[in-house]
Amino acid sequence: MKYRIAVLAALTAAWTGPVLAQAKDPTIAGIEKYREMLGDDNPAELYEARGEQLWKKKAGPKNASLEQCDLGLGPGVVKGAYVQTPRYYADADRVMDMETRINWCRMNLQGVSEADIRKRPFGSADKPSEIEDLLTYVVTASKGMKMNVPTDHPKEREAFQLGQAVFHMRAGPYDFSCATCHGEDNLRIRLQELPNLTKAEDAKRAYVGWPAYRVSTSRVHTMQWRINDCFRQQRLPEPRYMSEAVNAVITYMAQTGNGAEYKGPALKR
Repeated sequence: MKYRIAVLAALTAAWTGPVLAQAKDPTIAGIEKYREMLGDDNPAELYEARGEQLWKKKAGPKNASLEQCDLGLGPGVVKGAYVQTPRYYADADRVMDMETRINWCRMNLQGVSEADIRKRPFGSADKPSEIEDLLTYVVTASKGMKMNVPTDHPKEREAFQLGQAVFHMRAGPYDFSCATCHGEDNLRIRLQELPNLTKAEDAKRAYVGWPAYRVSTSRVHTMQWRINDCFRQQRLPEPRYMSEAVNAVITYMAQTGNGAEYKGPALKR
């Protein structure tokens, strides 16, 4: 467990250290203009459509759909569920983010093995994974709603505290922590402006766009993918998919961003 926590410390670091952000330059202005031009034409809609079909389709060894999956608001209730996760689920006796919860339902309702789910959690531009489609369908049903991640259960508070500790723990060959890049104001790496995720205002703005469609890769990426990609950039071992520590970091970020309007899936560069 200590090893997993240590390697998760550098969640959002990149290849080079942060530098002070300058006044908005033409390149950043151009990126923002590009996003504005795309407007509502988000390719994530294709993922949403496929995800809805998968949600209602009978599949797995048990030949069952996911329509009775309890995402936290009761069996089958999708609308509004995402903005109230991560949360504690009594039937699993743990805190889960939405990606983990959907996979839990796939295992328990459809009989899909955990090993099969871990084989290919992240897809490619020409072949998305099923969880990316399913998650996009679920999160889109909460678009426009306020983030209201629960904090009352002891395990929800524990997850927040663990995530906060991981966020500030330095580790890896670059001796980075999440806070190295996301714990101060006015930082950026190359063209990427870095939000200060320890502040509610920045955390709200950053969190509500994920999952996101990334133009540079032509596909939807989940928050768990985002964390794993940070490890790749730091040349650290990938965390185990759906691990407790990854869920804790997501819980910390989500609770810090409570109150914001969910706007995902967003478009990223």
